[in-house]
Amino acid sequence: MAADSGHDREIFTRITTMVEDERRLREDLAAGRIDDAAGHQRLGELESALDQCWDLLRQRRAKSEFGENPDDARVRSSSQVEGYQS
Repeated sequence: MAADSGHDREIFTRITTMVEDERRLREDLAAGRIDDAAGHQRLGELESALDQCWDLLRQRRAKSEFGENPDDARVRSSSQVEGYQS
């Protein structure tokens, strides 16, 4: 296993936690247990943070694949990351 896999695992653990938070939030919104405005705002924040984590993980893996230091990968702004998906 590569030396950088510990950092990758940490990122993936964070992603897993956020996906679970997103699922619970969607359930709470659908059931009316939380305020729509606050819930949708939090959902948007979670989605942006997830996009950033997936982007960071992809950057790290690409750097590792091409012989670069994966620790040089940096979190990009949500607007930059979301712009790639358009």
